[in-house]
Amino acid sequence: MDTKHIKITDYNYPLPDERIAKFPLAQRDHSKLLLYRHGEVGEDVFYHLPEYLPKGGLMVYNNTKVIQARLHFRKETGALIEVFLMEPADPTDYELMFQTTGHCSWLCMIGNLKKWKEGSLKRDFEIKGHQLTLSATMRRGDALGSEAASMVAKGGGTNYWVDFDWDNTQVSFAEILETVGELPIPPYLNRATEESDKTTYQTVYSKIKGSVAAPTAGLHFTDAVLQDIDRHGIEREEVTLHVGAGTFKPVKSLEIEGHRMHTEYIVVHRHTLEKLLQHHCEVIAVGTTSVRTIESLYYMGVYLLSHPEATEDDLHVNQWDPYELSADGGLVNAIQPSQAIQAIIDYLDRNGLEALHTSTQIIIAPGYQYKIVKMLITNFHQPQSTLLLLVSAFLHGDWKKVYDYALAHDFRFLSYGDSSLLIP
Repeated sequence: MDTKHIKITDYNYPLPDERIAKFPLAQRDHSKLLLYRHGEVGEDVFYHLPEYLPKGGLMVYNNTKVIQARLHFRKETGALIEVFLMEPADPTDYELMFQTTGHCSWLCMIGNLKKWKEGSLKRDFEIKGHQLTLSATMRRGDALGSEAASMVAKGGGTNYWVDFDWDNTQVSFAEILETVGELPIPPYLNRATEESDKTTYQTVYSKIKGSVAAPTAGLHFTDAVLQDIDRHGIEREEVTLHVGAGTFKPVKSLEIEGHRMHTEYIVVHRHTLEKLLQHHCEVIAVGTTSVRTIESLYYMGVYLLSHPEATEDDLHVNQWDPYELSADGGLVNAIQPSQAIQAIIDYLDRNGLEALHTSTQIIIAPGYQYKIVKMLITNFHQPQSTLLLLVSAFLHGDWKKVYDYALAHDFRFLSYGDSSLLIP
């Protein structure tokens, strides 16, 4: 199959607005669970999930935490400007970014950009009993150095470099976001963020701040379900992929070759890689973000086998790498997942690292050969989306059977909707 020439219109289905869950169920783990097992489709409730998983298996989920990434400023003219934080620019490290005091810079999307032609935006508020002024200044054109211009260019024309300054160096940027930021719920919910979303739009295991969208497959898990998974003898490991707003970016090109995938930043610890080896590189993935992280590891390891002196930046997986490497004499197909994962562990050892920090732009679509993920827990995705392509690739093209069943049996769709367990 020529993946690049897939027509996105072939991945459409009717999704009435009333089938999109606007709010989650009161009890997370009472959502419906669609079961696709080797072509057979049925259903249960989510809290029975552990009964369908293999004893001794390895589950991997994304521990990222959604930040309150929307900041609103009002100009003296009355115009409301939204500054949507996309990824840290200075410093680029997420952990350091949230600890910064006094100044930092982000790559941002700007709402009502035409009203912000020049000057700084300012917002006054109180934090820790002190008045504070936060200012936002957009760097444009010549004000961008070559490195900053390169970072902005990666956003494909939608990102802008914004410098933030505040006049209290005892206050961190994390505290500012907690005070005045707004949680960015998905645009297709067509409603304002509510206080309850601060809890319901986070997984119970979220811990590493950085996402602007939740890894929604994990929203169904409760502490009780996690304990039941442990009782069933299934090991659990975490990875971090900070979900970008690009996850909602529609495919506008007729063929997916014209769609530019967003870059997302990942962190995988050495002990997680060792667990992958112990489990013969076979994984139960929670959500598409975990899938993209885990499958990207294979191609990073393949690269390291021929480029042992590579830097973490060099390990970035480009959108079409899996397909071009597979087509290039098929050499990549001769490398076992265990060899690739061991290559990453060896790399960490050589460099005295406990975790791999890099990024991926991988697109998984029909024609892709899964290397490590054997089972997938995921929600129901938008028509004509890259996430639907990922599911189709996983089910060897049988995605319509799943979606037809879900539509016919009153399943709730998208971020706050129901769940599925897919076993090809």
